[in-house]
Amino acid sequence: MTTSNDDLPPPMQEPVGVPPPAVAPHQEAVLAQLARDFLRERRVERRWRTVFRLFWLVLAALLVYSVWLQGRHVTPSAAPHTALVEVRGEIAVDTEASAELLVAALKDAFKDEGSQAVVLRINSPGGSPVQAGIVYDEIKRLKKQYDKPVYAVVEEMCASGAYYIAAAADEIFVDKASLVGSIGVLMDGFGFTGLMDKLGVERRLLTAGENKGMLDPFSPEDPKQRAHAQAMLDQIHQQFVAVVREGRGKRLKETPETFSGLFWNGEQAVKLGLADHQGNLDYVAREVVKAEEVIDYTPRDNVAERLAKRFGAGVGAGAVKALRELPPLR
Repeated sequence: MTTSNDDLPPPMQEPVGVPPPAVAPHQEAVLAQLARDFLRERRVERRWRTVFRLFWLVLAALLVYSVWLQGRHVTPSAAPHTALVEVRGEIAVDTEASAELLVAALKDAFKDEGSQAVVLRINSPGGSPVQAGIVYDEIKRLKKQYDKPVYAVVEEMCASGAYYIAAAADEIFVDKASLVGSIGVLMDGFGFTGLMDKLGVERRLLTAGENKGMLDPFSPEDPKQRAHAQAMLDQIHQQFVAVVREGRGKRLKETPETFSGLFWNGEQAVKLGLADHQGNLDYVAREVVKAEEVIDYTPRDNVAERLAKRFGAGVGAGAVKALRELPPLR
């Protein structure tokens, strides 16, 4: 059977002038929502890019500043001057008043041929007896090696371990309202056994060595362990007392309360022989050392190191806060 072209149906042609099929209303809503979600995601991405760009810019600026700050070390001065070393805040490892930093500053201050005397400007509540003892011993050694006087100038507070360090000075100057003293040792903690009993909490502590859990706050206090800790504190206290007696000598007017842990204002401290005179840094440099120019040998905390220590969760929290504070991008 044969066919001709006349027998074939005409080809399909697109209707002219006919509009495309209409989109259902619910489809329009879905497309609109998708578009809004897409734009929102783009805005969030741009915000985060802005935050991180700002963060790296600030970090770079801090690093540059840190390098510049490190280059500003104190250089030896031939001119006569008073060498200053600050003792501020808690005396402990990894603080600005750590033995490591203070000893380094003291060595530079004593070594400088232009320094006529070393002044310790103190504003500290104390801290570690170990760190204070290291600084005290180093001051005594450097005084003997370089034959230079050392003066302590107290601002707000010179208590406990800070006074331990001040005892190495030849003379101690205070303000009449300074707080001075607190010659004692403490070890604090808490006991939660009564609360645990009320809550029905059982303490399960395994140790190898009968005293390994000594002073555990969740276990009943052991009289034998308490006595051992008290004997240790008493021994450290006697070390402190010996240092003060050696440093103050006959100037110290001992009373039953001198080594009890009490503290006094500067005016009373002078009367008790815990301090010598009233005066500030400028007075000591001008009237005592006779070298009015003061050069600070105190090592300053490195900005980059401080930032690195706080980099962890603090950076994340800061980024979130910055993100929230950014104006909306339109």
